[in-house]
Amino acid sequence: MIRAAALLAMTTLAVSVPTAQNKPDALVTRPERTNFEETSRLEDVTAFLTALSARSPLVRVQTFGTTQEGRPMPLVTLSNPAVSRPAERPAGRPVVFLLANIHGGEVEGKESVQLLMRRLTSGDLRPLLDRMVIVIAPIYNIDGNEAVDVMNRTAQYGPVAGVGRRENAKGLDLNRDYMKLESPEAQALAAAFTAWDPHLMVDLHTTNGSYHGYHLTHSIPLNLSLSPTTLDYHRETMMPAIMKSLEAHHKVRAYYYGNFGRGNAADGELRRWNTFDWRPRAGQNYVGFRNRLTILSEAYSYLSFKRRIEVTEQFVEEILKYVDGHRAEIVALTKALDDEWMKRAQGSTDMPLGVEYELRPLPKPVPILVGEVKQEVNPRNQRPMTVAIEDSYKPELMQDYAYFAPTRTVPMARVYVLPTDASFQPVVDKLRQHGITVEALTASLTAEVSSFVVEGITRSPKPFQGHNEVKLKGQYVTEKTTIPGGTRIVRLAQPLGLLGAYLLEPESDDGLTNWNFMDPWLEVGKPAPVRKIMKPF
Repeated sequence: MIRAAALLAMTTLAVSVPTAQNKPDALVTRPERTNFEETSRLEDVTAFLTALSARSPLVRVQTFGTTQEGRPMPLVTLSNPAVSRPAERPAGRPVVFLLANIHGGEVEGKESVQLLMRRLTSGDLRPLLDRMVIVIAPIYNIDGNEAVDVMNRTAQYGPVAGVGRRENAKGLDLNRDYMKLESPEAQALAAAFTAWDPHLMVDLHTTNGSYHGYHLTHSIPLNLSLSPTTLDYHRETMMPAIMKSLEAHHKVRAYYYGNFGRGNAADGELRRWNTFDWRPRAGQNYVGFRNRLTILSEAYSYLSFKRRIEVTEQFVEEILKYVDGHRAEIVALTKALDDEWMKRAQGSTDMPLGVEYELRPLPKPVPILVGEVKQEVNPRNQRPMTVAIEDSYKPELMQDYAYFAPTRTVPMARVYVLPTDASFQPVVDKLRQHGITVEALTASLTAEVSSFVVEGITRSPKPFQGHNEVKLKGQYVTEKTTIPGGTRIVRLAQPLGLLGAYLLEPESDDGLTNWNFMDPWLEVGKPAPVRKIMKPF
């Protein structure tokens, strides 16, 4: 169900650019105008969108939130017929959500989606709009983007005039804010996900680190607590087809995102290719826990700025073409994921959720491309830039550590019981920001209820994102009790039930306990605030 609040937050974007739509170069991006020495600012993007919507009746430009510093966040929808609201979507069409510039210094996605919008409205990709709805947040971390400085990301190969900073204006990494939703940007994005419920989300980034031999790397959900249906479709079906088309049509080398790691030389272990995180604090895992498809793109930062924009554009082009060629399959798959989840949640078999994980390799080693680089000096800041020698690379057989598997699990509740006191309202609000349904019991209920009695509380000594993360140790105690009418509950049997469980489980490694939301109620020897009913009712 679409939340009214999410819809009301989307308003028409009013841009005061009186002559932009009449300029012959209104749809030429700032990098194109500056020989790829500069990246777009917000005013460039809004002028581009104004001109685009003036030229094409298939474009709708709105805002879907406001940044920490008060800037309106544009959201673009492209479809034939044009749609402004989720309720206007033609039945049966897949919805693809393109998210660019979550890190304000990783600007290639922001530039590539502008090029794609030109092609989608008046170029070779125009027919796609007859068969799908494309929703684009072209400049998500606006405050970070606007903080352009030649001393940001100096090691990458341009743009020589500088880029923005990674974090938002409050210093938050928006790609670690998906669970706690502390930033206004992340709250707005979660509301947009709930409203549009995209079948596929594509998140556009740029790498740091290893000197590999790929033009672009990418990631998918990495947490083995997710449905095998979700994981298998990503790795066994969708991504191999997209990578094949990317190589065939554009000669772009692509593989799953990773960084080099050492094997155990004493055991003769091969060098490792390590993926990065399992937790839903990061976008591609978060969307997986919403039972939807997701792809993260990482353009190789040591290619030229122009080339990084090109390969990102080509990657997204092939993703869109894949969705177009598998429209019915993708729509049916996401419905099946919801149906599969609801059937499990309404059953009685234990449903395990990982609370501790380890990185595990694929069954067989794979050849990973190792690249070569050289150095050039940026004339604007006199700092060295790392430059990929694009066609100089060699394969090396490595262990691909591609997934995170649970090493310890706990059974999810069928119903989570929340405290009745008013001070717990911020936690309820946080759940609703994610789109999770919180109910109130209409009558008293007598049931077996499990409480997690805290035996130990460990707080990380070093803060992360302004939080000293919390880990609990303890034991469950079960007793029959009567829960009064009006008590707030969260049922597992809802489309976002798995996400709700990850947020509410006391031992979750990325839930609301971890992020300090439960701190006022945590005390050794006493129950954690959220209780569990293990049978559906």
